[in-house]
Amino acid sequence: MKLIHVTLMLLIILCACNSPQSSTESGFTNKGIKLYSDKLTPELIWQLGRVGNVSLSPDKEEVLYTVAYTNIKENKSYTDIYKITLKSGKTTQLTNSAINETSVKFSPDGSKINFLSSESGSVQLWEMDLNASHKKQVTNIKGGITNYLYSPDMKHLAFTASVPLDKDIHDLYPDLPLADARIENDLMYRHWDSWEDGAYSHIFIAATEEGMISNNYIDIMKNERFDSPLNPFGGIEQINWSIDSKKIAYSCKKLSGKDYALSTNADIYLYNIEDNSTTNLTKGMVGYDLNPTFSPDGKYMAWESMERDGYEADKNRLFLLDLRSGKKKDLTLDFDQNVGTLSWSEESDKIWFTSNHEGPFQIYQVDLSSGLINQITKGRQNYTSVMPMQHQVIATKTTMNHPTEIYSINTQTGEEQELSFVNKEVLSQLKMGQVESRWIETTDKKQMQTWIIYPPDFDANKKYPTLLYCQGGPQSTISQFWSLRWNFQLMAAQGYIVVAPNRHGLPGFGQEWNEQISGDYGGQNMKDYLTAIDVMAKEPYVDQDRLGAIGASYGGFSVYWLAGNHNKRFKAFVAHCGIFNFEQMYSTTEEMFFVNFDMKGPYWEKDNKIAQNTYANSPHKFVANWDTPILVIHGQKDFRIPYTQGMGAYNTAKLRDIPARFLYFPEESHWVLSPQNGILWHREFFRWLDTYLK
Repeated sequence: MKLIHVTLMLLIILCACNSPQSSTESGFTNKGIKLYSDKLTPELIWQLGRVGNVSLSPDKEEVLYTVAYTNIKENKSYTDIYKITLKSGKTTQLTNSAINETSVKFSPDGSKINFLSSESGSVQLWEMDLNASHKKQVTNIKGGITNYLYSPDMKHLAFTASVPLDKDIHDLYPDLPLADARIENDLMYRHWDSWEDGAYSHIFIAATEEGMISNNYIDIMKNERFDSPLNPFGGIEQINWSIDSKKIAYSCKKLSGKDYALSTNADIYLYNIEDNSTTNLTKGMVGYDLNPTFSPDGKYMAWESMERDGYEADKNRLFLLDLRSGKKKDLTLDFDQNVGTLSWSEESDKIWFTSNHEGPFQIYQVDLSSGLINQITKGRQNYTSVMPMQHQVIATKTTMNHPTEIYSINTQTGEEQELSFVNKEVLSQLKMGQVESRWIETTDKKQMQTWIIYPPDFDANKKYPTLLYCQGGPQSTISQFWSLRWNFQLMAAQGYIVVAPNRHGLPGFGQEWNEQISGDYGGQNMKDYLTAIDVMAKEPYVDQDRLGAIGASYGGFSVYWLAGNHNKRFKAFVAHCGIFNFEQMYSTTEEMFFVNFDMKGPYWEKDNKIAQNTYANSPHKFVANWDTPILVIHGQKDFRIPYTQGMGAYNTAKLRDIPARFLYFPEESHWVLSPQNGILWHREFFRWLDTYLK
């Protein structure tokens, strides 16, 4: 990068960071920030407001939501509560606190606003009036709570909290108080980014007494060494009350150790608060069964279900249980797409959901009487939640050009109207690059949807450095997402064309396309990547001598594999948290069902031809062909793909005298979540690419 360009960028960063912002004594916001450039920067991405959870009032007249703003200097975010009055469109900020308020909801009767806050020293449930007055603490649970949900009649509160059940070394050896060690006897001793601590997330139920929560609460999972919601990503969507307030359904994988590591068999359980009994509603269904939700008339329960045990990327089906007859029905049997974010119509005759189709996530509706599934929205966007009301829905929407905002959508016409406008002022000052959708023929004669993102002020008469983006997952669609890290518009703003193929193995293009990748790592999907970049390299505005390949997780593996098989196409690589050595990955990852299904077995099964083909395609087998500069990035707390994978790739490159750099984050995991680490990530990312592609 030229010195003048670096100087200009630093000036932009300093101006952006020094724009007027509110005092952190009463909260923090980046509203009204003044920009001195029309180009997106890493610092600016972190300064945009991030819309959090959204709640529609019972009378369908107001919407609650949270917005988080990041104070880069303090390396932390501040979250406050906002409200939209739908009739007038007026937005009101309800809180302005240095203490974050999260998990905001209207109470079931619509009279209060509930939220979680750590103002008292631990995270507890709080409430306030609709005008933000009379704020008070509702729970006082030792150690704090993590989720909450009032029963429809508001006579009980369900909440989740951590329950210590297992002994550690200090219980075994009390005379060694300064000893620091772990003793493990089974698998799943760590998960994604944290070690098991001997505590489990349990559901508690407490009676409400004059607006407060009784201390006589009960643990409905007493002495069970299981978690609900499921760790590490499950939330309150995995727990729900029945309409009569007498039962509570919850998702749980009641397995442990090796069995837990090898299985995805999570079930939905129904706890009866009157007789303290628990029933498994999905017994015999062996895949993930999650997110139960009851129809308003109390007759049905809908949930998301996967069919096969051990396959985390199986088709996510919409199942219906008739609570009177006990009969179960797959409502998406002939629907070759996944479902998510289920929501009932007020009349209990329809279920709304979102689903990925050929890239974007759209809103759908299934009619229970006819079984017909209707697509409500079209266009190039991701709808990530849906809350129905008469003749319209409230939804959150994201695009590659725009972070999440709240919209209302006319269900008859599909016409949408933005409601939240959290980032309108800032985004109106920026130039975004054009986003194009192309269909490219693959080597097996299929059609592959590919996103092309062009730099702002793109000139077809010029030549541009171009990046091949390799997606992770491995089964995770390249949709219309807006990312704090893998942000295509940010890459385009730095003068790069981005080529992002929805290669074999990604959902949204039918289950056959999605499953092709399992057992074929290094196979057809790698051919897809090479096809996509070869097709684009023929365009006169793509500089064939300045091509790079980038990616994270499975995308990081893809970069390592391409490094040994690209035949000098690329001039630079960036691999974040990628798999370098398949045998080491199999032996050191945590969710064993993942590697068992996708690699089709362990490396020691020499008679397993599919598995052996997978291990033969391990990137470390091709390092003799490495000849291109590579930046390797990894976090120490990444337990899905341990950081030694990144060390192995970096060390190999240096031993082979290939230009290489290792960016290592001791406190980050599979993701980079700290603001300043995130900005550092981008600075090193572009410094490396600019060095070899500009």
